[in-house]
Parts: sequence; C-alpha cells; structure tokens
Amino acid sequence: MTSQFPADFSAVGVPSPLSAVLSERGITEPTPIQAATLPDSLAGRDVLGRGRTGSGKTYAFLLPLVARLDASKMPATSRRPRALVLAPTRELVGQIHEALKPLAKAAGLTTTTVFGGVGQNPQVTALRKGVDIVLACPGRLEDLIGQGHCDLGAVEITVLDEADHMADLGFLPAVRRLLGQTPTQGQRMLFSATLDKAVDGLVRQFLTQPVVHEADSAQSPVAKMSHHVLHLQREHRLPVLVDLASAPGRTVVFTRTKHGAKALARQLNKNGVPSVDLHGNLSQNARTRNMEAFHSGKASTLVATDIAARGIHVDDVALVVHADPPVEHKAYLHRSGRTARAGAEGTVITLMTDEQVRDVRALTKQAGIRPTTTKVAGPSHPVLLELAPGERTLVPGGYAPVVPAGNSGGSRSGTRTGGSKPSGSGNRRRRGGGQKPAAKKSGGQRSGAPQGNRNRRSSNRSTAGGSHSASSFSRGR
Repeated sequence: MTSQFPADFSAVGVPSPLSAVLSERGITEPTPIQAATLPDSLAGRDVLGRGRTGSGKTYAFLLPLVARLDASKMPATSRRPRALVLAPTRELVGQIHEALKPLAKAAGLTTTTVFGGVGQNPQVTALRKGVDIVLACPGRLEDLIGQGHCDLGAVEITVLDEADHMADLGFLPAVRRLLGQTPTQGQRMLFSATLDKAVDGLVRQFLTQPVVHEADSAQSPVAKMSHHVLHLQREHRLPVLVDLASAPGRTVVFTRTKHGAKALARQLNKNGVPSVDLHGNLSQNARTRNMEAFHSGKASTLVATDIAARGIHVDDVALVVHADPPVEHKAYLHRSGRTARAGAEGTVITLMTDEQVRDVRALTKQAGIRPTTTKVAGPSHPVLLELAPGERTLVPGGYAPVVPAGNSGGSRSGTRTGGSKPSGSGNRRRRGGGQKPAAKKSGGQRSGAPQGNRNRRSSNRSTAGGSHSASSFSRGR
C-alpha cells in the first residue's frame, strides 16, 4: 500500500480527457484506494482492491476500464460487449452507470445496463446494436445469455464490484458461471469492502497473479464518522426517530425487513417527516421514483433494508439510523457507509432496547468501534439535538408523490399517507414555537433550536401511535 498519494490523477497515468471529466465534477485528487490501484489497473494487471464503503472504489475501476477500452480501439459488435461490470443490486448498477456515462462519452464508448424488475426488450435491443460496456446484475444477464441475446466471448475487461455482498446474497454461483464465459486472457478486477473466504475462493479461481491493494483494514470505521447508541424503551423508538429525521439534512434509516421499511416510511410520513422506502418488494419504477425524490430533497428521509444498502449513494447524508440493529458487523459497516463519504463528516445512531443490549455490544465490538451510549427516556432528551442539530421541521402528510395521469392514484409502498394528517395544521416548527410559512428540510444548516417550549413536543406527537404500534416497523416479515 502506498504511503504518500499523488496530488492529481495525471500523476497515476489517467488520460487527460478523463481527468478533465473528473475535474468538471470537482474531483481533482485520487482517494487512497484510487492512488493505490490505478497504476496497476491502467497497466492491464489483474487487481484485487479492498476499500471501505465510500472510499472511491467506483472510479478506481471505471477509469482504467474506459482508458484501456479507448486505447484498444476495438469496435463493439452485436451481442458481444467489450467490458462487463457485475454488481449485486439494481441501485448499485444505476449508480455506477451514472458515474460511467460522462467518462464513456468522453471516450466515445457506448454503455447499457442489464437488470431485472423492468422489461428486457430495451436491453436486448441495446445488445443487438452492439455496446462497449455492459453493467449488470447476474440474474438478468444469465437470462439474456440463455436466450441467445448476449455472448461474453469478446469481453476484454471484467469488473466485479461489492464481491462480498455478492457472496452474502448467494450470487457467487452465478458470478462464477459468468466469469467462466469471459476470455481467460482478459483483465479482471475485483473490488470489495471486505475479503472473506468466499471472495478469496473467487480470486484464486479467476484472477491471474493479482496485485492486492488494501486502502484500510477489514474492520475499518471511517475516522470522521461518529457512532452512538441510544438505549431506550420500545415505545419511544418512533418518537425518537421522528425527532431525529425532522432535523435539517438527509437521513437514511435502516430496518431488517421489507415490511418494516414500508411500515416505518408510512409512520414517518404520517408524523410529518417526508419519507420514501427502498426494498426488494418495490418495482423498478417505484425504486427509481423514490430514489429521485430522496436525491432531489422532496423526501428528506430514506427507509431502506440491508439489501438496498449497497446501492445507495447520495451526497450529504448527515445521519444514518439503525432503527433495527443489523445481525452482523459487515452489514453495520456497509449501512453506516451511507454517511461520511468522500471525506465528509457523518453521524451513525443505533437504537437499542433492553433485550438488544447483548447483541448490540457484540455487534459493535466485531465492527471495531466504540460507540457513545446514552440512555434516553424519549424525544425530549438533549442528546438528540446534539446528534442531529438544527430546527425540527414537520410537513403535514409527509411526502406525497405526484401520481401520473391515468394512474389509479392509490398509495404505493408507504410513500403516501392515505390522506391522514398528523395532529395540528400547517407546517409545524418544533423547539422554537410559532408557525412557519414554508417547510424546507434539505437546505442548509439552520440555527440551533431554542431551549424553551420543549414540552410542546408531546402534543405534536399524538399521532405516533396511529394505526401502527411504535414497534410494528421492526416486526413484519
């Protein structure tokens, strides 16, 4: 691992047109994982890179992929892509594609995405026309290959991103079948946040004398990420979540189950926190719509499951809350990696009830962190304002997406409130008193909340029980 990193991308061999694309986006200095891997990957070597979530792994493989395809000047042919990028989730494929498109455009390369949950005809059409780079989830790609729409025999470069998550989801058999169809003389790059035994077997089978770079340790919490545990009673979880999520900035809340994510998003909306959910039961259109709402700031809170965690890449996420503590430490680190990205600061909070004390202590120990634990008796505790500073803003009804013309207008995935409103009328200001003419959640930092009128919160939370108990979001399966 390199101890001193270059000041710009040209110093590690990135072609100037690609460096210019990054510079236009405010990216001028390589991250440690990029500085470590780019000299080898640009030279065509097989690379095994480990870097924590948010460390810049995406550009670490996209830059050499585009540069080397551009240098080889081979034409794209029907059904036979020149490069393959495999990722575990639709969201992650989409995020990688967004980062790739300006680089590919600068080099004159064509791209397409392949994943399930949407019709395959546009994907088939793109493959038939001929495409340089395919970004895919394993399942749909295998389907298209089986139907004769794709052939991996011309792939020059193969990238496997989030290899450890592939293993967690049981995708490695499909990954092995796909890698086995790519030419053995091609370049292969594998990137992962952790390198466990399952990933090591993949490396030994498919990478040839790989150069190994580790930008951090296997258990590597981010230095600028502060970790906290709030020890509370079960009935206080929802009121505390409402308080935290109604602070300025974007918040990502994690639950263990799909039903729990849907129910919690509904509860937060009902209590005035504009929220959307993200989980495996949503159609691709709904997932895309919800992520766009979160990106744009129309929804300030995203409620997601573990499976969705790897595909979430949104700048300026100030707070990550584990409403349901994850089962194992890798999930904790990956969930937490939605904040404090690219050198920014972030706060991670785990809600812990009495029966979860032993599990949470074991979890944080395995994750290599020492969180600050605070016992709170509800949303009036001053530590909430310390962890999520700023004036609280509640919007009646939460987030209500615009229903396209011709749609039945029914509620979908807990992102609409079904017409019910929290108690009170108009936008509500908390900890400061008074009415607010327009609620703005995702804007800049607001001044700290006044100390008076704190007891008024109990009346503002009269809907927290609603039609769901405070603990219902973590029980559903």
